[in-house]
Amino acid sequence: MPPSESKLVAKGLGALPRDEANVPSVESVMQPDAFTMFARRVIGHRSFMVAAIIMIVLVIMAFFAPMLAPHDPLGQDLDRRLMPPVWNEAGSWTYPLGTDMMGRDYLSRLIYGARVSLTIGFCAMMISGVLGTVMGVCAGYFGGRVDMVITFLLTTRLTLPVIMVALALVAVVGGSLNTVILVLGFLLWDRFTVVMRSATMQIRNLDYIRAANAIGCSTRRIIFSEIMPNVLGSLLVIATFEIAHSILLEAALSFLGLGVQPPTPSWGLMVSEGKDYMLFDPYLVMLPGFAIFILVLAINLLGDGARDILAPENRN
Repeated sequence: MPPSESKLVAKGLGALPRDEANVPSVESVMQPDAFTMFARRVIGHRSFMVAAIIMIVLVIMAFFAPMLAPHDPLGQDLDRRLMPPVWNEAGSWTYPLGTDMMGRDYLSRLIYGARVSLTIGFCAMMISGVLGTVMGVCAGYFGGRVDMVITFLLTTRLTLPVIMVALALVAVVGGSLNTVILVLGFLLWDRFTVVMRSATMQIRNLDYIRAANAIGCSTRRIIFSEIMPNVLGSLLVIATFEIAHSILLEAALSFLGLGVQPPTPSWGLMVSEGKDYMLFDPYLVMLPGFAIFILVLAINLLGDGARDILAPENRN
């Protein structure tokens, strides 16, 4: 470039106003915000999206069960007992998935069974989550004798097989929906305690916790404002696994006749009722078993996806 032109360019740049001289770079303009990056991670995780779609469908199906079910799930018609599904030659679109040994519509019972399974899973998780989180955070933050007592309770709980204790308690108290929720809720707090204790112990000595103590923040403020937001990711992941665990335990208890009692439509109970006919009418066992498999798989995939999305190394 000739010297005269260089002087003109320099003169022109010098004449630019201050606002135009401080124009932001392209990289700063194109850098997405935190919400956009989080949305990209969620949408880009295929298994999480598939599981989320399945869960949304199941939740809608359970919530709107009275409108979606074609028949009364408790209505019996012995003249139509053991009707095959529609893909069988003797099947009928009036009962797309056939009927059971009492003549009840199987599709309607499957739809209402989703409501029972999700209710037990979420309620049991909430009870165990509150107990386990409180115990784990207290043990990890306070340490000392508090940690010793909670660790002793945790060790005692881990020595007890969940399914055996649940069977004994339900056999003594009596099987019902509320009993199953309470028994599972008060038995499945151990994983929450272990994870929350470990996560709290990792962050209790960090600089921002020390700074909060230095400026005189109360213990309650530190726990709820500083610790809980930073362990929320771990809490969310373990909560999804505990929902799936509760659903499987409920199905096992109902299969053994000690869970949800008939005629309440429960997937585990439907498997138990259909086992005597599985050689000639396998759909009585396969359909509720497949429903349990899909629900538990979707919840586990949600947990795995949430762990991947919320992991610090995947935030960039």
